[in-house]
Amino acid sequence: MRAVLLDAAFGSLEAGEPFSMRAVARRAGVSPAAPYRHFADREALESAVAVEGFKILRGDLNAALGEVSGQSPAAMAIAELGVTYVAFALRHPAVFRLMFGNECDAADSERVQASSELHRVLDGAIERFFPDLPVAEVPSLSTALWSMAHGLAFLHLDGKLRPDSAADVADRARAAVAAVFAVRSATS
Repeated sequence: MRAVLLDAAFGSLEAGEPFSMRAVARRAGVSPAAPYRHFADREALESAVAVEGFKILRGDLNAALGEVSGQSPAAMAIAELGVTYVAFALRHPAVFRLMFGNECDAADSERVQASSELHRVLDGAIERFFPDLPVAEVPSLSTALWSMAHGLAFLHLDGKLRPDSAADVADRARAAVAAVFAVRSATS
C-alpha cells in the first residue's frame, strides 16, 4: 500500500494536481484515512516522495556511469552525468523541485541519506575518472559540477533557457562541462 501511495503522490505531482493526503488517497483509489497508516502527515509523504526521487535519480546516474566507457575522456564521462541530471529534472519537474526545494530535515535520516548518496555518486565518478586529482580537491570539483548541472536544470525549468529538444539540452550540458574543464586545463 505504501508503494501505491507513493506512486499516486508521484503521479499527482507530475500531473500538476493539488497535492494533499486526501488527493493522493483519491488518486490511489483508497480511503482518505489510508495514507495516514503509512505517513504521519503531508510533510512525511512529501519526504518519502523526495526519497523516491533521489533513488530514481541515483539509479539514472549510476546507469549513465555504467554506459560510459573507460576509454571515454574524463570530461566527456562526467558530462554525461550532467546530461542525466538535467534530463531527470526535465522529466520530473515537480518531483525535482520537491527534492531540492526544501532543506533536508536532519531528523529525517532516510531523506538525508538519499541526498548524501547523490554526492557519493559524483565524488566516486570524479575519483574514477580523475585518479591523479588530489583527494582534497574531489569535493570542490564535485560541488562545482553538481552546481552547474543543478543550475542548468533550474534555468530550463524556470524558462530562463529556451525549451529546446532533449538533444539540444544535452549538448548544452556537455558544452558547459567541457568549458569548465577547458578553463581548468588552461589554469593548471
